[in-house]
Amino acid sequence: MPSFKTLEISNPNFENNNLRFITVKTPNLKGRGDICVYVPPGASTVETLPIVILLHGVHGSAWSWAYCAGIHLKANEMIKNGELPPMIIAMPSDGLWGDGSAFLPLNGYNFEKWIAEDVPEALRECINGAKMSSPLFISGLSMGGFGALRIGAKYGRQFRAISGHSSITSLPQIKFFAGEPLKSYAQDDTIDEDIFETFLHYREQLPPLRFDCGTDDLLINYNRILHKKMEKEGMPHHFEENAGGHEWTYWSKHIISSLKFFAANL
Repeated sequence: MPSFKTLEISNPNFENNNLRFITVKTPNLKGRGDICVYVPPGASTVETLPIVILLHGVHGSAWSWAYCAGIHLKANEMIKNGELPPMIIAMPSDGLWGDGSAFLPLNGYNFEKWIAEDVPEALRECINGAKMSSPLFISGLSMGGFGALRIGAKYGRQFRAISGHSSITSLPQIKFFAGEPLKSYAQDDTIDEDIFETFLHYREQLPPLRFDCGTDDLLINYNRILHKKMEKEGMPHHFEENAGGHEWTYWSKHIISSLKFFAANL
């Protein structure tokens, strides 16, 4: 029985470069949400494929990773060259609340469950190779890094590995990017407002994780602090600093590290 009241998927006759689009109605959004999906060639003949969920940043949407970074083209080339196993890459919107929802439950919406529950279920309903047994991974940039690391830890038994790029590490940092008042993001449990506190709370189920940040990024010191706190607590992780700022040229290059990290954790 279908999980969603309405679900619409793009017509293959009009798709390009292995990209598909799904629009699904869910109570978690009190309406519809969009998912852009890269489906590797030959997926119809493969029984089970891994699924990577990529989360965008403030001001972005479901199209951001594809049309600002060309992630589908990069993945296609890497799969073709044997550098990456075939995998589905799902790029959902954050629910399009304000400048960005931070992928949190807020204001009567549940943007967290939209990502953790609805997106995988929508894929399983209409994408060949997306199964209950598909290994699941999550990554994101900036606000999406905050969402990926936090949701990946909170649902750690669901995700095989997690990653973040130029991540917001604590909710107050969203003020650098979003115009909504910080109080509108407030959570009932403040653990949900901070990545390190989330990691501490769910440390027994933390999957393998990595994160990176550009040395010219306004979030670099916050990422360094997170790294040092994790080292002090003895939390296994991999942290990288690379040249670059808070920009698409950085993310389009270093997302490859996440994809390879996920492949290594299959």
